[in-house]
Amino acid sequence: MDDRKMMFGLLFSLKAFVNKLDPTSGGSEMSGQCSFQSFRTNKYKLHYLENPSGISLVLMTDPLTGDLREFLRHVYSTCFTECVVKNPFYQPGQPFTSDQFASALNKAVRTHL
Repeated sequence: MDDRKMMFGLLFSLKAFVNKLDPTSGGSEMSGQCSFQSFRTNKYKLHYLENPSGISLVLMTDPLTGDLREFLRHVYSTCFTECVVKNPFYQPGQPFTSDQFASALNKAVRTHL
C-alpha cells in the first residue's frame, strides 16, 4: 500500500479519535482546529500541525525529541508560505516540487534543530 495513503489514514483516524475525546470539540470529529499534536512509539515521534487553511505538516523525529509545534509553525509561515504559496505556479491541492522550498526547509532544520 502507498505510504502516503497509510499516513493519511493514520492521521485522519487519530484526529477523529482525539476530537471525540476532546471536551472543547463537543464530540464532533471535524470541529475546526485539531488538538492532536504528536504521538510517540519506541522507534519515532510524529509531530503534527494543521493550519486553519487545512495544510498539514508532519515531521518524524527521534522518540525523545521535545515539542516542535513552534518549529512547524515557523516552517509553515516562512518556508511554505514564502516559497510555495506565493509561487504563481502553485496549484492548491496539487503535489509540488520546489528547490527553493527544499533549500529553505534545510536551512530551517539546520538553524532550529
